[in-house]
Amino acid sequence: MGVETVEHNGTRYAEIIWSDIRVQKTIFFSPAESSFQFGLLAHAAGFVESAHYHKPFTRQINDLQQMFVVQRGVVAVLLYSDQKKLIREIILKSGDAIVLIHGIHAIRVIEDMQCISVKQGPFLGTENDKIIVEVQE
Repeated sequence: MGVETVEHNGTRYAEIIWSDIRVQKTIFFSPAESSFQFGLLAHAAGFVESAHYHKPFTRQINDLQQMFVVQRGVVAVLLYSDQKKLIREIILKSGDAIVLIHGIHAIRVIEDMQCISVKQGPFLGTENDKIIVEVQE
């Protein structure tokens, strides 16, 4: 299955990185202009990357993207259009990952789960983090 893009009416809502993907070299899946870069690092045994740091520069980010990596369990991720209608339900299992790029989303835990969650900061507090939306199933 590899990598799958979820689009609706020309808008990219999510990228799914299924656990069965195998790459021979490092590859990034996000567009270069995206405020959230994601991909897979792959190197042969013996590879050594030189010690380094990343150049700091000011970035202006007008969106907030989030990535889940399922460590254990099963979780459904529901993606909704801007019109609050369900676009797709995606079932993720251990090793699967998803980048939430645009739109309304919800999760439903099917089996006890633990996910790594990554999103842009800074964190502005619980009251500024989420807007609850009434959706149509």
